[in-house]
Amino acid sequence: MARYKYYSYEQQLMIPVNLKNQILPDTFEHTLNRVIDSLDLSVFNNKYANDETGAPAYDPAILLKVVLFAYSRGIISSRKIARLCEENIVCMALAADTKPHFTTIADFISSMDQECIYLFTKILSICYSENLIGKNMFAIDGCKISSNCSKEWSGTKEELLNKSEKIRRSVSYLVSKHKRTDANLENDKQREREKRAIVNLTEQANKISAWLDENEDRIGVQNKPVKSNIIDNESAKMSTGHGVVQGYNGIAAVDDKHQLIVWAGTYGDANESRHLEEVLTGIEDNCRESGIDENIYNKVTVTADTGYHSNRNMDLLQEKRIDAYIPDNQFRKRDIRFKDAGEHKKQRVVNWKPKKGKKYFRPDDFHFDAITGSLVCPSGYPMWCKGRNFKSSTGLTGQAFMGHIKNCKICKLRSKCLRNKNTKARQVVIFDKVENATEQMKRKIDTAYGRSVYSKRMGIVEPVFGHIRGTLKLDRFSLRTRQKVNNQWLLYCMVHNIGKINRYGK
Repeated sequence: MARYKYYSYEQQLMIPVNLKNQILPDTFEHTLNRVIDSLDLSVFNNKYANDETGAPAYDPAILLKVVLFAYSRGIISSRKIARLCEENIVCMALAADTKPHFTTIADFISSMDQECIYLFTKILSICYSENLIGKNMFAIDGCKISSNCSKEWSGTKEELLNKSEKIRRSVSYLVSKHKRTDANLENDKQREREKRAIVNLTEQANKISAWLDENEDRIGVQNKPVKSNIIDNESAKMSTGHGVVQGYNGIAAVDDKHQLIVWAGTYGDANESRHLEEVLTGIEDNCRESGIDENIYNKVTVTADTGYHSNRNMDLLQEKRIDAYIPDNQFRKRDIRFKDAGEHKKQRVVNWKPKKGKKYFRPDDFHFDAITGSLVCPSGYPMWCKGRNFKSSTGLTGQAFMGHIKNCKICKLRSKCLRNKNTKARQVVIFDKVENATEQMKRKIDTAYGRSVYSKRMGIVEPVFGHIRGTLKLDRFSLRTRQKVNNQWLLYCMVHNIGKINRYGK
């Protein structure tokens, strides 16, 4: 019978460990150690007041190395990070065997603000010195990630008030039921369950009522109330490809050369178009602070998806003279390569029904003669001009026409022209065709070159989100409030950039 060497997992070893030798060259932790040691961390000095008295604080360099190393392994819990400092030999080496407490780690992460932005720009400067930034194209996009709060606690004040009243009705029902059946109950466990349910529901109702007394509705872009959250009111309820989440939209601007993140930030808002100006300003500031370029938009092309398209943003890009490619949400329909896309959708959907034709005539169904300035309706009747200088509430100009009452009264197509049967005559406005910034962007995107440039966007920015969510395992922010969540997002983006230095740096 074959014989094998004896082994036992129960034995203990006394091994001399050189901490420096545990950080092996060409590994992420070696690059991390080198990058953090090269940074000037005096920005953290003002956080401490122990120059003459008090206990010595943990060096920010140690805490940064520990946190970024843990994030690179997909560990975001402060307790688990503290355990790494006691059990993982690489983390022990990075921490120089100092073993910070989990509360120290948690406070360090959540208390950063401008320090986090400073660190990001300094690491970005190292990336540029390593020739990792091409300054050719920046792709902007957002990644919606749930946070440390439940969407069940979201709603307008009216909805939350109804929820509170509903919970109190449930409490009243349970109390009355408990009184009726208390004498007949022989099962102590059931009695205890009912008591706990009453206590829990009462606490929930009181929690909602206390929040309603102290807070007002959040107002959205349309000056209407939007859903608040009583746990983290800076977060938002957002629809994603994986369902509805309560969280934040992590936005990043990525360089095309090695997919380095040049700017990052979080917003409690699913509407990305509202934040393009702040993103563009942030990119400009980061590039200036990190020494990449004083006027980055003189060289770089910016791309973003349809979520960032709006008339205001197109005017902004034109004003700043930024070479950008941001399509509107109809650009696929104008692309001949997608003309047959609807056929595949028909085959996929079992209960698909063909769309009905348009019910009412639209302005483009009326024939306008630009030379004579006259308008003819679909029935062939001429319409009279109400005004040549019509101006809409949005600032558009054009000519207003109206049908003759006698013609509209006897017209056979009246039902397809007038929505209200009591309306006497149809009115139509023919707007002037203006070459504004939005129209210019449409023409720019519809060119072969424009489509070619925009097609590169997904390959630049989407793999970055895949790396952060898939490899680094950031599938949920563990903190609350935008400032703390922003810190966590920036730290993860730093981990991503340091990984690029490790892989592609000199």
